[in-house]
Amino acid sequence: MKEKPIKTQIAFVTTFPPTQCGIATFTQDLITAINNSFNKTLNCVICEIGTNTKKSDVVKFKLNPTIKEEYKLVADEINYNNEIKIVHIQHEFGLFGGSYGNYLTTFLETIKKPVAFTFHSVIPRPNNELKLLVQKLISKSRMVFVMTKQSQKILMEDYGIPVDLIIYIPHGTHIVNWENSIEIKKKYNLENRTILSTFGLLSPGKSIETALNALPSIIKHTPNVLYLIIGKTHPNSIKNNIDTYRNYLEELVLELNLKNNVLFIDKYLEINELLNYLKATDVYLFTSKDPNQAVSGTFAYAMSCACPIVATTIPHTKEALSEDMGILIEIENSAQLAEATKKILSNNDLRQSMAISAFQKTRESSWENVAIKHVNAYNKLLDKKRAIKYNYPPIKLDHLNKMTTELGIIQFCKISQPDISSGYTLDDNARALIALGLHYKLYQKREDLHLINTYLNFIIRCQKQSGTFVNYIDENNFEHIKNNYINLEDSNARAVWALGMVISMKDYLPEYMIDKAVSCFIDSLSWVKNLLSPRAIGFAIKGLYLYYSATKQLEVVYIIEKLANNLISNYDINETKDWKWFENYLTYANSVLSEAMLYAFIVTHKLNYKSVAIDSFNFLLSKQFCKNQFKVISNNGWLHKGITPNKYGEQPIDVSYTIQALDLFYKTTKNIKYKNLQKIAFNWFLGKNHLNQTMYNPITGGCYDGLEKTHVNLNQGAESTICYLIARLMMEKVATLPPKN
Repeated sequence: MKEKPIKTQIAFVTTFPPTQCGIATFTQDLITAINNSFNKTLNCVICEIGTNTKKSDVVKFKLNPTIKEEYKLVADEINYNNEIKIVHIQHEFGLFGGSYGNYLTTFLETIKKPVAFTFHSVIPRPNNELKLLVQKLISKSRMVFVMTKQSQKILMEDYGIPVDLIIYIPHGTHIVNWENSIEIKKKYNLENRTILSTFGLLSPGKSIETALNALPSIIKHTPNVLYLIIGKTHPNSIKNNIDTYRNYLEELVLELNLKNNVLFIDKYLEINELLNYLKATDVYLFTSKDPNQAVSGTFAYAMSCACPIVATTIPHTKEALSEDMGILIEIENSAQLAEATKKILSNNDLRQSMAISAFQKTRESSWENVAIKHVNAYNKLLDKKRAIKYNYPPIKLDHLNKMTTELGIIQFCKISQPDISSGYTLDDNARALIALGLHYKLYQKREDLHLINTYLNFIIRCQKQSGTFVNYIDENNFEHIKNNYINLEDSNARAVWALGMVISMKDYLPEYMIDKAVSCFIDSLSWVKNLLSPRAIGFAIKGLYLYYSATKQLEVVYIIEKLANNLISNYDINETKDWKWFENYLTYANSVLSEAMLYAFIVTHKLNYKSVAIDSFNFLLSKQFCKNQFKVISNNGWLHKGITPNKYGEQPIDVSYTIQALDLFYKTTKNIKYKNLQKIAFNWFLGKNHLNQTMYNPITGGCYDGLEKTHVNLNQGAESTICYLIARLMMEKVATLPPKN
């Protein structure tokens, strides 16, 4: 019987909703992201800081910060819980009792678990009392997280904290679907307005008056401006039930005659509604007047929603807001704010480019990626048996459906929006047919049949009288001129693979689909046996194997042998002691060659096919797996025999093909090594790569197009999305449902 994974607990010492403050929201977002990606092996519990807290399924401990004796009692209680292996303290000086919050030292002197800190504020040029306290706090911890590089620098230079204790992880942001702001505005009846916005708990430190005093000049330039001031007042700013700061702002609106251009949204918004308001925003105004504010969640969220930003200069904005995303101004300088806002509103191209730059930059700091970075750090404090492991995301077809028209699946996306001008390809529709075949075999959802039929019809539409196929079809369903000068062997053979997939599902799919696929497949056999491209041979053998598994036609065995012998010839020419491969280079879809040889062995039982399959595949794996991590062969020059390869330039297609091949090798040889490598390879999609960033978008269901040296290509085209889906389906543990009666 398979052992259940050991579940580690981490206790977060923090404020937590329903408390309304930035740290409570931060912790909730972080824990949600960790749970979504890791909750099969990790459980996050809360030690809530507050005077009116109640225990719950999540809140297991409570700490009244004003009572010094409670710090020891709570630490003892956590020590007693053997499942808790790490204590992570969200630190802000005002959260804890005593001078600068020094009551916390009592907790640290008692706690016996490894401690990690997140410092939400890092005060530069500290006095001696503050410096000694921070040094004492960190001396009791194993690591300290900060959210800006400036905070890291201050801790090192002003507090003397060793660099190896400090981990920089940016403030998390929500992944949002890229949408046209006009469509969002319509939801809120704002389509005829130019939207400026600010959000967060209102307090004098927000300096909203800086924006209000700039509005008359902005309105003169853009009369339809509407400034949204979103959020309730911070509880600490309300004294004796009097909201002095909001009253002041409302009076200023009247004084400046701004009633038609300012809207207070005085309520706590759920995250989706808040993000929608930000996506509807044309320019976001960040007006904090605290020059030492280390980090701002509101600023980070605005960037993630593709808002061009005008921001006062604090450490976070100075570090994160480059000129291609917004404009920095002096604190409390309304004139500068007005001029910067007018500059952005005057130039739609500038505004659009700023929006895209902000959106792209914050993908690195998505909560999913922030969770990965935290878990990587936690794992350093745990023994291997308790290592926190990835969950597999739910299987979603949303993006694939969005990209599919009545004709087929569109080739490219601009971020997550299908680009119909890119047209359609045989390649992508063949891949989509394979993916939906796998999906239907697992779940037998009736809605899959429409998609399967759409992709099958596209393949048939591309077949010529000769039995070969064209690959490129434009948005108007005409054959593209590219078909005349690009080698189409690989795409033609991929169609054979997809047709074979359909035919192999004769016990699952409607008879009319099988008949169409068989007719198209048979028409292609006249040219398949003459293929020369190694990858085309690999794709074709996969399709021929699937066809043979359903029909047992001996003619197909002959074609498989002929094609396999071609691969053997290539292997014999290029193979040496240190290079066991079919060519003098490794490019894309390499694993399909070894996989095809193993299929040939399964059909013919020829041992030389099996030997070459295993030797070549093990050689390939030695180039792809290093230090328990999968590395895709770089598309920047590929990997040539005897030449040091370039790094980076990794695409999902190769991860998917490797996972598929590993599945076959495991099932055929029963060697557990292949199953373990399959899991490591799939983790590439989930963030186990050199950037520690997810390649799958959980909001859209799409997959990003590439992993580069410093960034992820955020376009979610058909190839990458389908290849991820196939890989995810290969990893699914759901038993195959029974065939139709």
